[in-house]
Amino acid sequence: MVEKNIQVVTTVGERSDAEKIARILLEKRLAACVQIVGPVTSSYWWRGRIETEEEWLCFIKSSESHYEDVERAIKGIHPYEIPEVIATPIIAGLPDYLMWLNGELRK
Repeated sequence: MVEKNIQVVTTVGERSDAEKIARILLEKRLAACVQIVGPVTSSYWWRGRIETEEEWLCFIKSSESHYEDVERAIKGIHPYEIPEVIATPIIAGLPDYLMWLNGELRK
């Protein structure tokens, strides 16, 4: 079976929270790579108001078969009441990179 790869995205308000998420996902082998980008400015609706905050963005490289565990791990440590956790399929990529990605994930 060919593994379907995904990129999961989440945001947090503190770099230390992004680093904690990355470390836990990597230690559990639910992600092969987590890139932390920031700070970025996010504007969004929350409780009837437009909010603007500085956040840190995590790009998590994983597989579709690990998504539920990735989501559960993020929700378990995420400081937000309703965290952004979204996944998009990786529809193409350098074959050697995708082989490496899959080789680093929990079987």
